[in-house]
Amino acid sequence: METGYSRWRKLDNAALAFPLVTGKNDTRVFRFYCECKENVDPEILQQALDETMKRYPLFQAVLRKGLFWFYLERRDILPVVKEEKKPPCSSLYIPDKKTLLFEVTYYKKRINFEVYHALTDGTGAMHFLQELVQNYLILLHPEEELSKICLDEVSTPGDQEEDSFSQYYTAESGRAERKSHAVRLKGEKLPHEDMKITELNIPVKEIHKKAKSYGVSITIFLAAVMLCAIGEEIPRNKRKRPVALMIPVNLRNYFPSQSMTNFFGWIEVGHTFTENTTLKEVVDHVKVQFEQGLSRENVAQRMSGYVRLEKNPVIRAVPLEIKKYFLMLGASLGSRSITAVYSNIGIVRFSPGYEKYIDHFGIFASTNILQLCSCSYQDQMLLGFTSKLPNDNIQRNFQKILREEEVGFREEEQDFPGRNQELEKEGKQIFRLFTFLCLVAVVASAVLDYLITGDLNWFWFVAAGTVCTWLLVAVAYSKRRNILKNEMWQLLLVTILAVLWDHYTGWIGWSLDFVLPIGALGVLCSMAVIARVQHLEREEYLFYLVQAAMAGCIPVILTFLNLTTFVYPSVICSGISFLVLAGLLIFQKKDTLREFHKKLRM
Repeated sequence: METGYSRWRKLDNAALAFPLVTGKNDTRVFRFYCECKENVDPEILQQALDETMKRYPLFQAVLRKGLFWFYLERRDILPVVKEEKKPPCSSLYIPDKKTLLFEVTYYKKRINFEVYHALTDGTGAMHFLQELVQNYLILLHPEEELSKICLDEVSTPGDQEEDSFSQYYTAESGRAERKSHAVRLKGEKLPHEDMKITELNIPVKEIHKKAKSYGVSITIFLAAVMLCAIGEEIPRNKRKRPVALMIPVNLRNYFPSQSMTNFFGWIEVGHTFTENTTLKEVVDHVKVQFEQGLSRENVAQRMSGYVRLEKNPVIRAVPLEIKKYFLMLGASLGSRSITAVYSNIGIVRFSPGYEKYIDHFGIFASTNILQLCSCSYQDQMLLGFTSKLPNDNIQRNFQKILREEEVGFREEEQDFPGRNQELEKEGKQIFRLFTFLCLVAVVASAVLDYLITGDLNWFWFVAAGTVCTWLLVAVAYSKRRNILKNEMWQLLLVTILAVLWDHYTGWIGWSLDFVLPIGALGVLCSMAVIARVQHLEREEYLFYLVQAAMAGCIPVILTFLNLTTFVYPSVICSGISFLVLAGLLIFQKKDTLREFHKKLRM
């Protein structure tokens, strides 16, 4: 059904590195939630989600990997509301797994919206959650005749999925910022399922009054408090370096955009602490850095700097498997100037009448070290700390400073049913056991061979066979979520291993005469069967089917080069493969070329 939205789109500039730096220690998922005043009705919430998806179908996408970049592709997968059972901010992007990049769950009075950061940013998530909660409460209380808040009603599908980075990019070069190394919070890090979450509920009027007494905004004041809270934990021998915060900046405040994709930049603010540093000094210093960093000229120059790297023709032409190491290195080097992150999403607004059913909103994010997120609704501002540090000293210091400043707050009770839940998969344990058994087989064969013959003779064959078996199983396990990709990897690996065995056992040619053509033909035929049985969409099998057909044409080339002896399997395999390629180009030319365009987009 046509919706006006693209079937696929490239990742925006801010999200390019997210898939590469995502891991078990930092899932790059954040949670935006609404705490209601009554228990959540899951059936009504599902209806509300279905209604919300009509306005935001661009969220109905999966992340796919091209030759040069990742991209997002529309999928006919409907999101299903579930009861919260996993640890907060658990992984949503799992390579090769066809799943949506967001999840709506509920627990008691709480509605959770968790989203992978490559899909959208805090502003996009806030709009989605507002719409979801609004639809839910309207359906739950039809007698109230609750009115809807205006949420970009005039935006078009093109507006919502616009890559605003490219829209406002200018090629003018600016002087690169020189960044100093910041204090790093080192030491043992907790696993993700044990991530510490601390939430403080502060009256907006109180925090606003206090910030105003310093002549700054709430964001500047809280950033200064965060710096001081960290500064108290810095040893004297490390006080030569500044404590620095990354502060995400909503670029929609500078460049008109209704995009629901990522459109944010950031500034870095910091302070070098001494024994006599006061909060007032830090507030004044942070204020100056905000004024300088948030000037439109500096924001535009920094944004263009991000996009300039993406548009560099040399970088674009480097395959992703090579490029990812440089992107990961760049992310690692960039993090050296940052101690922690503070993100203020802003105010969540609703029409009058909703306050009877909404208690508060909150937000927090996965992190590899320490992060603070905040948002406000009515007179409640929620600060959400997430930390992988074993102790709560920084959070304790933060609360102490608020008390000294006479800012009232209460710590929210943390009730997460999946918290500290071990996420170890049974399959991972089985693969570890298999690896150990392979080692047992190799060692046992070496011991027996030496004890029986007094030398190592047949042991080498057993060891080589065991290694080959382990490699095949390891590839099958790592690519288990995408059976078609798995088959292509297995074909490549089996062919290489067969050629090596053929070579080191006295070349006969069986690897090229039989293994390659029969293997390629088997993969080609099985792909057609799998696609039909599993009812795969064209986007899921076309690219791999073309790969298999191209691989099936290789045997006839080897035959013309006189590298094969028994030619029948090669000729039959290549003939069928050629017909498959021809059929795809004749009957599904548009889809085939579009799939290659997505995969090969630079």
